[in-house]
Amino acid sequence: MEIWHIWAIVATLFIIGEMLTAGFALICFAVGAVGGAIGAAAGASMEWQLGIFAIATFVAFLAVRPLLKRLSAKDEVATNADALIGRTAKVTECIEVDGRGRVAIDGDIWQAESDEATDILEGEKVEIISRESIILKVKRK
Repeated sequence: MEIWHIWAIVATLFIIGEMLTAGFALICFAVGAVGGAIGAAAGASMEWQLGIFAIATFVAFLAVRPLLKRLSAKDEVATNADALIGRTAKVTECIEVDGRGRVAIDGDIWQAESDEATDILEGEKVEIISRESIILKVKRK
């Protein structure tokens, strides 16, 4: 077995490790190992192979990792109670100026409070602007 085979095996192990973890760190070491394998196949000494490995890994951390993180970044989708933000609800119990009332949305009744300077009366439509625990912050629609 030639030394470039060992570098290729090491690169493969780093790639497998990357598939099992998150963060795109091991893939940078795999890039370095591929560089070491190319150096070994070209007949470079072990010192040069290690130098190529170190430089290729460093460059991968500077270039490849940020690119992969940006490409894998997904817009977060609001779920559960956070999905209520921006939706319209109906007031079922008057929301007083410095107090709480209740609103109905999707058949569920939620405690709600408003930052407005006047009461929001029963039957009015409100927009949900935020959520703190089980209390919805609302404003008139």
